[in-house]
Amino acid sequence: MSLKCGIVGLPNVGKSTLFNCLSSAKAQAANFPFCTIEPNVGVLTVPDERLTKLAELVHPGRIVPATCEIVDIAGLVKGASKGEGLGNKFLGNIRETDAIIHVLRCFDDENITHVDGTIDPIRDKEIIDTELQLKDLETIEARLAKDQKAAAAGNKDAKVNVAVLTAYKEVLEKGQNARSVTFESKEEQQAAHDLFLLTAKPVLYVCNVDEAGAKNGNAYSSKVEEVARAEGAEVLIIAGKTEEDIASLETYEDKQMFLDELGLTESGVNRLIKKAYALLNLETFITAGEMEVKAWTYRKGWKAPQCAGVIHTDFEKGFIRAEVIKYADYIQYGSESAVREAGKLGIEGKDYVVQDGDIMHFRFNV
Repeated sequence: MSLKCGIVGLPNVGKSTLFNCLSSAKAQAANFPFCTIEPNVGVLTVPDERLTKLAELVHPGRIVPATCEIVDIAGLVKGASKGEGLGNKFLGNIRETDAIIHVLRCFDDENITHVDGTIDPIRDKEIIDTELQLKDLETIEARLAKDQKAAAAGNKDAKVNVAVLTAYKEVLEKGQNARSVTFESKEEQQAAHDLFLLTAKPVLYVCNVDEAGAKNGNAYSSKVEEVARAEGAEVLIIAGKTEEDIASLETYEDKQMFLDELGLTESGVNRLIKKAYALLNLETFITAGEMEVKAWTYRKGWKAPQCAGVIHTDFEKGFIRAEVIKYADYIQYGSESAVREAGKLGIEGKDYVVQDGDIMHFRFNV
């Protein structure tokens, strides 16, 4: 299961700086690799200190972390929904992502011009929101007329679609995002998902502040937090320039020393990757053996057979049971055999809801 996030924002807000910092995050993430698919697409690892700790006990041939894909989408401008500034191309790029990382400029710097002349992150947010909302309305209006005809002819699926489209249309016309709408039935939820609306995607607002605001933010970011709170959205404060300085350091130890001086426990890019991962209700279970210690991505709330299917479909089809060790127990006792002897290894059936950090071994028969 892969995670794909798109970085959006107006020009000159720090999107590319953030993307470049992400590309240099490997040393901060315990030397896990980063690779570039295209100039504006990168695959990077989800930092997970548990893998490193387990590897110290298991001594595997390799460590395989979870990954996510980050897309640096060129700066959107007013009129993007109508094609301004190559808008349609980049709006298409956003449509392919699972979540949106919306970067907002929350710093003063007379050497970096703002496309609208002044620093106002709330105004900037509203510009991007409006362009994405207009594009979603275009999508809805194109579908609605067709589905209304089919619904009038008695098509049940079309009736569900009309209800979903109408609900979205009402909020978008009020200048609100589609993600503010929730649906009760599975049929409506599926119809909503199949629309791939831009403003229905979960969003993480990233406030790009100066170094003085790296730890606690500033007056600009406080305004963003207030607006995001009303939306039920997440906010992350990052000092882009400071992240560049951290990324330029050679060793993991140097980076940690720099962070300590700033009063930070980990880099902004690490926090961003983790937040993006959590944004989609994704969690990690782990397999640990001599060959590898590996993180596997699953959706929060999944049961053991579904998680077994992440490794291989046969594991889910022929699921018998799951042997589960809690991460804390593995660290405390130091090995699988010691955990067994202490009676801390759980034998779980089909109804077991997997927990983040569970170390799993699946028994199956096909």
